[in-house]
Order: sequence, then structure tokens, then C-alpha cells
Amino acid sequence: MKPWIKRSLMAFTGISIAIGGLAACGTRGHHERGPMSAEKIAEVRGKVVERVTAKLDLNAEQQQKLNVLADKVQAQRTALIGQTPHPRAEFSALVAGEKFDRARALSLLDEKTRVVQVSSPEVINALADFYDSLNPTQQAEVRERMQKRRGWFSRG
Repeated sequence: MKPWIKRSLMAFTGISIAIGGLAACGTRGHHERGPMSAEKIAEVRGKVVERVTAKLDLNAEQQQKLNVLADKVQAQRTALIGQTPHPRAEFSALVAGEKFDRARALSLLDEKTRVVQVSSPEVINALADFYDSLNPTQQAEVRERMQKRRGWFSRG
């Protein structure tokens, strides 16, 4: 695999994780504390899939591969956040006492790193399957949008 493809795939994986994390924290209008509900996640996911489908003019097979990619990214995000209702509480607990809980911080880091290591190959494979299913014109559009440095299919 060519080096620029590897870099692009790794960048997309990192961006996906970051976007997923930011999407969990950001809402419009009234800010609710805690992670997004399953309904809100499904709504955002649907909008992203629709937007990418429209921008790249995807056929049914390509859209199916995009949905598989979205499922993998969502599963990774869910696993990364974990089962706690309020992930920030875990981090607040690190500074709850007189001393920073280094052991718990390292344990949290190990947990999150393990999730990324286990689930990233699936995300990368789904991304590669989707990208490889695009025709050369669509691939050029993806590369062009990534070169703009304004984010993946950003507005404007």
C-alpha cells in the first residue's frame, strides 16, 4: 500500500475518533450534560451518511460500504466511551483526592488504548473497502476535500 494511502487512512481513523468524541459533547441550542442519546447519534449518523452520499454521488453498493464504515466507527466510539453514563466522572475522580490518582489514570489510558488497538483494524478495513469501491473521480473528490484542511466534508 502506498504511503500516502496509509497516512490518509490513519488520519481518517483519528479524525473519526475525534469527531465522534466531539459530537458526543456538542449539541445545538440547549446544552445537555452527558453523552448523546442513541436517537441523537442515529440522527447525526444519518445526516453524515446522506451528506457524503450526496457529495460523492454514491451508488447503492458504495452507500452500503459507507454504512458499514459508519457502523464500525460508531461501535469504536461506543467502546471508547465505555459503559459509564458520564465519562467525565471518571476523569473527575482522578483529582477528587489530595493527590492525583496516577494508577487509575494509567488504567484508564490502558483501557482506551486497548479499545483503539482492537477496533481500529476493523475501522481501517471498512474505510479501505469503502475507498476502494469509489471510482477515480470520487477518489479525487475525497483527496481534494482532505487537502482543503477544513475537515471531512465540512460546510462552506
